[in-house]
This record gives sequence, structure tokens and C-alpha cells, in this order.
Amino acid sequence: MAQDNAGGGAEGKAKEEKKKTKAEIKKEEEMSPEDIELRDRLALLAERVKDVDAAVAKASLDAMKEEIRAATSSMTSVPKPLKFLRPHYQGLKDFFSSMMDSENKTLLADVLSVLGMTMAGSGTRESLKYKLSGAKGGLDVWGFEYVKNLAGEIGLEWTHRKTTDQSTDDLKELVEEIVPFNIKHGSEPEACDLLMEVDLLPRVLEHVAENNYSRIALYLTSCASYVPEPEDSMIYNVVFQIYKKVNRFPEALRIAIRLNDAQLAEEVLSSCEDEDIKKQLAFMVARHGALNLTSEDEALTEILGNTHLSGHFLSLARDLDVFEAKTPEEIYKSHLTETRTSMENLQSARANLASSFVNAFVNAGFGNDKLLTGDSKALSTWIYKCGSQDSAHGKMSAAASLGMILMWDVDSGLNQVVRLTEINEDYIQAGASLASGIVSANVRSECDPVHALLSDKVEDKKLSTIQRVGAVLGLGLAYAGTQKEDILDLLTPIIADPEIDIDLFSMASLALGFVFVGSKKADIAENIIQGLLDRYSDDQKVVKDAASRFACLGLGLIFLGQQEAADVTMEALKAVPGQIGQYCSLTVETCAYAGSGNVMKVQKMLGICAEHLEENNSHQAVAAIGIALVAMGEEMGAEMTSRSFEHMLQYGEVNLRRVVPLAVGFLHMSNPKPTVIDMLSKLSHDGDSEVAQGAIISLGFVGSGTNNSRIALLLRQLSTYYGKDSNTLFVVRIAQGLLHMGKGLMTISPQYSDRLLTSPTALAGILAVMHSCMDFKNVILGKYHYMLYMISIAMQPRMLVTVDEQLKPLPVSVRVGQAVDVVGQAGKPKSITGFATHTTPVLLAYEQRAELATDQYLPLTSVLEGFVILKENPDWKADAEKSSPSKKAEAMEIHDDHLKKMALKMANVRPDQRMYGK
Repeated sequence: MAQDNAGGGAEGKAKEEKKKTKAEIKKEEEMSPEDIELRDRLALLAERVKDVDAAVAKASLDAMKEEIRAATSSMTSVPKPLKFLRPHYQGLKDFFSSMMDSENKTLLADVLSVLGMTMAGSGTRESLKYKLSGAKGGLDVWGFEYVKNLAGEIGLEWTHRKTTDQSTDDLKELVEEIVPFNIKHGSEPEACDLLMEVDLLPRVLEHVAENNYSRIALYLTSCASYVPEPEDSMIYNVVFQIYKKVNRFPEALRIAIRLNDAQLAEEVLSSCEDEDIKKQLAFMVARHGALNLTSEDEALTEILGNTHLSGHFLSLARDLDVFEAKTPEEIYKSHLTETRTSMENLQSARANLASSFVNAFVNAGFGNDKLLTGDSKALSTWIYKCGSQDSAHGKMSAAASLGMILMWDVDSGLNQVVRLTEINEDYIQAGASLASGIVSANVRSECDPVHALLSDKVEDKKLSTIQRVGAVLGLGLAYAGTQKEDILDLLTPIIADPEIDIDLFSMASLALGFVFVGSKKADIAENIIQGLLDRYSDDQKVVKDAASRFACLGLGLIFLGQQEAADVTMEALKAVPGQIGQYCSLTVETCAYAGSGNVMKVQKMLGICAEHLEENNSHQAVAAIGIALVAMGEEMGAEMTSRSFEHMLQYGEVNLRRVVPLAVGFLHMSNPKPTVIDMLSKLSHDGDSEVAQGAIISLGFVGSGTNNSRIALLLRQLSTYYGKDSNTLFVVRIAQGLLHMGKGLMTISPQYSDRLLTSPTALAGILAVMHSCMDFKNVILGKYHYMLYMISIAMQPRMLVTVDEQLKPLPVSVRVGQAVDVVGQAGKPKSITGFATHTTPVLLAYEQRAELATDQYLPLTSVLEGFVILKENPDWKADAEKSSPSKKAEAMEIHDDHLKKMALKMANVRPDQRMYGK
């Protein structure tokens, strides 16, 4: 019986062997003789590795290592030695665990580490385990894919050990081998990723050199956008040190500004010894508008004060042949539309006021127009046409519009504004004060003429409230971002006095917000909160005065972009009762996290917007704008936010629907994307008048300074559609003025320098206008329409001007095209696409980038925007010699010979085979 069983077992075994043999035979038939030979050789080597004789085992390991190392395959398949060794992997692992420490064990560990790359189970990290037991170094033997796999396993192992408090020293040693390997082979992104995984990013500085710093810095800068705070600051600090190490001071300054760190910016300026580069740095500081850096050098002081801005802007206008003043009628183009407005409406004070705004925006910065800059009589006549007895505040905005036309030209501009002070009427005097501030927006003068002109008006309690409001806002615009202590001394008594009118208190708070934007000044915050507590008692649940929203915004601007620094103030705001407390708290919170992309804050704001409230809901408008404010500056976040806004339009309450167009416009300032224009165009015909008005003015914001023809056509059609609705028609006119701002030479986008940086002063001005538009009825269409002029501190020429070392214009050829993201790409990819070649000065749109067309000059900064200083390239002459006359003659001879040969060839062809053409 036992024999039968034994026979049966032997028979079953024979059958299994027969089956295996058939499978193997089938497989062997598909394999080439070379593959069969390689498989058998590797199987023999795998057996001999276990040989008792150490010399035989070592020889087998060396041969196996050489076979694996020398194997080549396509990117989509595993090398053949790794395939053929798969059946032996488990056996080699078992043998390894039984071996004593020896040279052979180290060699086998290296081989197993490579085999584990394709054979180990998911998440086992066997490749890393055996590498740590193997020989030190020698990573370049196994190739890039192995190193990449090892880096991934190190990241997982590091996380595991950190959570279990185990030592990571051996991992650090391995990282120190992998990083140089990656950087040497042009894989800087992989090296940076590994260092970030193991919290050793500063070590990358040891490997930075002239040939790789730009790729490393560009990749890390891009990564910082996707990292939560405060880790993003750590990455930016490493990038800053990289640029400092290779003496790229303009790029280092960009990062210092991105970190909002005045000390780092000061460090860059002081450590730079090249006078020309210092001038370039000064241009960058002036463009930002909120870094209070000073210099004893007179030339640098002029640049820091932005005094060159007006002259170069006018030069650009002459080059582009748009210097001649335009009238509002040329913008309206009424002859192209079927006008439904009566002659009485056209002559009304409201229509004239709209024309004043349009005239101001279109001719801004040009110094001349056809309504106001003529003789004094014409000036006063027009101003009186803009305000009736019932709406005298129209005169204030009309008078202030003169400041827009003369913007940036402080010396001659203020002399012309002084003419307004001769008219003894409160609203015109207030407009003159506001005009003085607008003229000086973004321009600093050592003489402080605006302070001299307006300080007495602020302190004089005998003056009317409107005159003091004009003076306060004028100071706020003139000194935005300067953190000038004299302004604090002037305005603190106003916000600290509980008897002061709410209008003056609110505007003084906003002016302090402009001047001390992002400064975290606790004393200002305390005074504003106390002022709100004095004016709003427990029983006042509703915000009764439209101006009080500007006090809240002024408080928010103090903490713009400061994140956790606003927590104490937000706790203090819990004491402010009712709706004003909610409004103020959300304003401060959204301002503090502006541009951070903080997902938690966006979710919180979405939750507030989701509440269905029928009353006391004005804070929801702040939350909706806050979503756009937090998400701005990051393309992915902006896209996601736009989808959320579409849901709000479908399911939100009326008060939310009114704010959505404004939030969409805020996300796309001076960036007229077709999809955004489509969305706003639909909303501009909405049944709710405030939704339509918000969409119309947002069309103006989206197209501001671009002269976008599609938006221009839409606005002309809307002017006909709303011809009998004077309020909405007024908003259409404002949007037309914004669209043609500076005759198409300006932008109000707060982002600049390849969209890496955000100007806090520009953002402050835009937010002031946005909060105004949240309540069209009482603010823009009420008595506060002059708040539209707050946009002046956001207005900048969208130009590229190239100058030489003496700051004289230097026209050169540049390519302007669509910006391309080249982060992490191999080699030296083109950073623009679809470009056109122009001669500077040129205009740059929101998503465009410029680069020099020739190597004759070298720019002192890598980002060609605004003012760029050029130096002659010392190597360019050598390049020019390559195309010397003798070489050209030689090339011509070769070309002639080629033509002769072609002629002979054609002569030997039969006539019926030739192709003839005209």
C-alpha cells in the first residue's frame, strides 16, 4: 500500500514537472537564443552566490553585478537581468539573512537593493533596507532610475522613523550621497524634493553654483506656492540665500519683497557694491511701494521716490502716438449705438459727473485733457456743471478728477491743483485736497509738499467735515505705504475723538490703513476698535452709516498679509457688538491672509457664505470678497474659487449674488479672459439691478487699461440697454472709463514681477473700491462716489522701459509673448511662446513676458518689467566678428557655387520633366 502511495506521489510529481516543462517550453519558444543563454547564466550565478567557497561566491556576485549594470532597455520595460533574476530573489534574500558579516554580504546587499527596485512588494522599502546594509557610495553604478526609487523610499522611511522617534542618521548619510548625484546629472528638482522630504533643504546651498542656481531657485520658488505657512517662508529664505551666494542681488531682492521683510531688503541694498545694480534695486523698491528704504545717494533717492515715472510714461505715450487728449464722447462712441437717452438726461449733473470720471481715467497721467486743464474759467464752469444744489458732492469728484489727469507729475501738477483752492466752496476745496493726494500717488518727494498743503486743513476744526475728509484722504493717497509718523500724529487725534463725525472717523481710519498698510501697528488698531465701540452700542445690530465699512477696512489694511499677527486684534473685535463687529472681524481676517492661498480660511469663508440669512447679512459680502482675496495670486486656487462662485450664483441669497461679480473681477484685474467676460456679460443683464451693476463695473476692472475691444462693444450695447436707467448708465460710463484707463497704457493688477510679487498699496486701493461697490446705492451712487479715486494708488504703467547706466532711454529689440512655465524642464527651454519682436518701450499684458532679442546688452535683472537697466555685453563683439565681411563673402561664394550646380543639374533634365512657373 505504501508502495502504491509512493508510486502515486512520484507519478503526480512527474505530471507537475511535465506541466512546468510545457510552460517553460512555450516561453522558451518566444525567447531568443541570446535571452535563453542570459537566463541560464544568471540562474547559474544565483546558485554560485551560495557557494561555500568565498572566492567563487565573490566572482559570481561581481559577474551578476556587471550583468545588471550593463543591461540596457527602453524606458517602458524592465531590464532583462532583473526579469530573469525574479525567481531567485526570495532565495537570495533567505541566503542573505543567514550570512555572517563579510565583503560578500555587502556585495549581495547592493545586488538585492537593485533587485528590490522591481521585485519588492509595495511599501516594503526593501531596496532602501538592503542599500543601508551595502557598500557606501557607488550610486552612479546603478543609474538614475535606481537613485530615484531610493529617494522615494527614503521619504517614506523618514516619515515612519519621525513618528516612532527612531534615529535618522543613516538616512542623512544616504541623502548626502544622492543629492550631489542628482545635481551633477541635471536633476535639481529631484534633489530639492528629497531635501524637503527629510527637512534638510538648507543643505542645497552647499551644491549651488553658477551653472545650476537658476534651476534650483526657480523650482523652489514654484514649490513655495504649494507649501503651507510657515514652511513656505523657510523655502523662500533658502532661495534668498542661493541668490545671495551667487551675487544675484535683484533676484534676492524679489524674494525679500515676497517675504515682506524690510530687513532682508535693506541687507541686499547694503551688501551690493555695484552702483548700476543698486539703481536697478531702487527701481524695484519704488515699484513695490511699501518698503521704506532710504539712501544718501541723490540719484538713488530720486529713483526710490519714483520721480522718473511721469517722464518715461509720457515718452511711451509719444512713441505709441496716443499723447493727444481724448474726450468722453470719443470713448462712448454714441454714434455707433441707438441712443435712448433724452437730451435732458445728457445734460444732467449725473451725466456730467460720469464724464468727469471717464475723462479722469482715460487721460490719467497725461497732464492734459479737453475739459479741465484749459483756463481757470473753463475749469470752474465744468465743475459747477457736475453738481447741483441737491448733489453738491458731485463738485468734489469733478475737482478731484484734475488730480488724476496730472498724476505722478508732482512739481507742475500741484501748481495746477492750487487753482482749485481759489474757488471758495467746501466741496471744491475738498476735491482740491483729494486731487493733491492723487497727483502724488506712488511718487515720493523730499519736500513733502502734500503734507505742507493739507496738514493745517486736517487739524482745523473750524472747517467743514467734507473739507477735512478730502484732506485726510489726500494724505492717505499721497503717503500710502510710507509708514510716515507725521501722518500718524496728524490723524490719531481724529480717530481717538469720540465726538468726531462718523464720515471723518472712517476716512481717517482708511487713510491710516493706506499709510501703514501691513505694518501691524497695534496702537492704530486699538484706536480704531475703540472708535467703533464708542459709536456702536449694544442695541445697534445694523450698520446704519455707509462710511463705517471704511473704518473696518482701514483696520484690516494694518494687518494686510500678516496672517497670525492679526489674531490679537480679532479677539479684541469680539467686544464690538452686532453686525459691525462681524463685518470688521471678517475684514481683518481676510486681509491678514490675503494672497496666502490658505485652504482653511477659504473653507471658513465658504461656510459663512452658505448660511441663509435674510437680515444682518452684510458680513457675508466680505466673506465672498475674502475668498477671492485669499485665493488670489495662485492660478489653481483662482480656478477653484471661480467654480465656487458659480455655485453661489445658483444657490446663494440675493446679497451674495450681488458680490459674486465683484469677486470675479477682483480675481482677474486687468486680465480679460474670454470665459470671465462671458460670465460677467450674462450677469450684466440680471433682473436684480445691483447684480447687474456689479457685473458691469467688474467688466471695467477685468479690462482696465487694456482697451479690450470685446468689452468695449459689450459696454456700448449696455449703454443703450440701460439708456433710461440713470444709475446703471452711470456705472456703465465708469466701466468704460476704467476699460480705456490711460488710453490702454495702464494696469491696476496688484501682481507684478512675473506675478510673483503683490504690491500692498495697490491691493489696498483696490480693496477700498471693492468695499465701496458692495453698497452701490449709498456709496458709488450716493455721496461717496469719490471713493472710486482710491484706485489711483493701484494704477501703474504696464510698460517695459530699457535705460542705460546713466538712466537715459536705450531702445533695444525685445520679444514679447505668452509666458511659459519652464520650472523643472530639462535644458534651456524657451520661456515665451507666440512672441512678436518690438523695440522698447513696449507694453506688457497680464500673462505676457519679455526677453531681449539679441545678446548685445545684458539686463541687470532677470524679469523684464518696468524699468530695466542694460549693460553692454563684453562678449558680443566677439560674436559680431563671426559674421565679418570676409566670412560673408565666403558664404556668398558657397551660395553661388550651389546655384551653378543646380543650373547644371536642370540643364541635364529633359524639357518635358521640367516644372515651369511665372
